[in-house]
Amino acid sequence: MSIKDNLENINLKIPSEVSLVAVSKTKPISDILEAYEYGQRVFGENKIQELVEKHNKLPKDIEWHMIGHIQRNKVKYMAPFVSLIHSADSYRLIKEINKQGKINNRVINCLLQIKIASEESKFGFTETEATDFLNSDEYVSFKNIKIIGLMGMATFTDDQRKIDQEFNKLKIFYEKVNRSNSGINILSIGMSDDYPIAIRNGSTMVRIGSSIFGKRNYIKK
Repeated sequence: MSIKDNLENINLKIPSEVSLVAVSKTKPISDILEAYEYGQRVFGENKIQELVEKHNKLPKDIEWHMIGHIQRNKVKYMAPFVSLIHSADSYRLIKEINKQGKINNRVINCLLQIKIASEESKFGFTETEATDFLNSDEYVSFKNIKIIGLMGMATFTDDQRKIDQEFNKLKIFYEKVNRSNSGINILSIGMSDDYPIAIRNGSTMVRIGSSIFGKRNYIKK
């Protein structure tokens, strides 16, 4: 099926209140433009260099999300334009994002990445660390970053019950955080292989790549 057909199919499956981030990492400009022509305006990238390249070449009404693990010394390259950073996974990174937001005279929206997977390779705050940070004087002092939600990635497994348990755990924590801070109102869980499970667990934002663009992994200049 075409990218347009894939987008139509996915939009039929996700509720209207769930935002769709089309994950365009490694995909050519032509593919992104095809999705754009269909009406998709939110795209996610996981490499800052690629994100900047595409931002410079593509229409300026695209909302770019950074969904990958971030090296602090590269935040400055996306700080002028990035719409949402999904992977705010450490205090030091958040401090750098705030610094670059101040330099660019803007407030950068972020999601706190919560570690829910059993894999050691996954990044993120524990629930205790996230709670302590959100209640800290340090967070209050940051004027150029705003935490507007939580993000989590499930364990890479075929065990749907395990994925469901991990998403449900984050949903419960998200609801607790939301009750004390209504400005934190995004729960970003779910990708191509598990977004139906994520939606059942209250996801408000899904990140879908291969189900839209296929498995290609190159960039066409």
